[in-house]
Amino acid sequence: MISEQIGLDLLRTFVAVCRQGSLSRIAAQTGRTQSALSMQMRRLESLLDRQLFQRTGRGVVPTTEGEIFLGYATRILALSDEAAARLRQSEISGGVRIGLAEEVANAALPAALGRLHRGYPDIRLDVVVEHSVALGQLWREDGLDLMIGPTSVVVADALVTWNVDLQWVCALDHVPDPARPLDLVAFAAPCLWRRRMIEALVANGREHRVTFTSQSIMALQAAVENGLGIGLLPPEPVRGGAMRVLKTSAGVPEPLTVQYGLYAHDKRTPVIDAAIEVLLEGIPGGHEASSAALTSAKAASPAVSM
Repeated sequence: MISEQIGLDLLRTFVAVCRQGSLSRIAAQTGRTQSALSMQMRRLESLLDRQLFQRTGRGVVPTTEGEIFLGYATRILALSDEAAARLRQSEISGGVRIGLAEEVANAALPAALGRLHRGYPDIRLDVVVEHSVALGQLWREDGLDLMIGPTSVVVADALVTWNVDLQWVCALDHVPDPARPLDLVAFAAPCLWRRRMIEALVANGREHRVTFTSQSIMALQAAVENGLGIGLLPPEPVRGGAMRVLKTSAGVPEPLTVQYGLYAHDKRTPVIDAAIEVLLEGIPGGHEASSAALTSAKAASPAVSM
């Protein structure tokens, strides 16, 4: 029997740790101490009488029983969010145009949009997943109500920002040859990550050639894992059993950081505010920032009716 002492906050922390694999990263995003988070996870293991995590050289990963519980925890949180949204919706209806940068449209954001769709069935979603340059153009042409993209493509203040850390990765058996140009796996141009990747290599004086391009991060992931070249990826798609992170001693530059933001126009409808609240839960640190971001945004500009 599951203990009644297991609350939603404990489940949210557990899911976040499983997804990011790092207590220190979650601590930095939430403003809590790493020791407090570690104590929470030990308490959860005690309440369930099961070991949920095992430590690796790069952080923590769920055990087999942890993976089983992760599925249930995710479903419980989704039902809780759906119930809360249904109670709050007050017959909210209308359309919202959302743009997501392909490189960060990972599992968390589609899951958030799924909660929005279930919680507000009368909201019409028009979601575009594109590379960052194209999204910036759509935003400037007023083709989007909301956008998640790099801060470098928008001249506006974001509701909330966060950093995406990019690591140089290759297949487990790939060994870069210092006498030959680096084979690169990259997003198709134009792409912010691709530009930053090449600029860093040029600054280091490292010869390179792009051998594989795609607009799909899953395709890039597969290309790296199969030894087609070196990629620049955030931590989430880096599978330890098929990839390894390269150090500067392998002839690659330092890891890179790109800042992203959630953008909304000043005049907004209740539909857009509902979408913002749900989307904030799908970005790093967004759940903790949601109340402050929405309060600040609403104070700056009242919503307009649809």
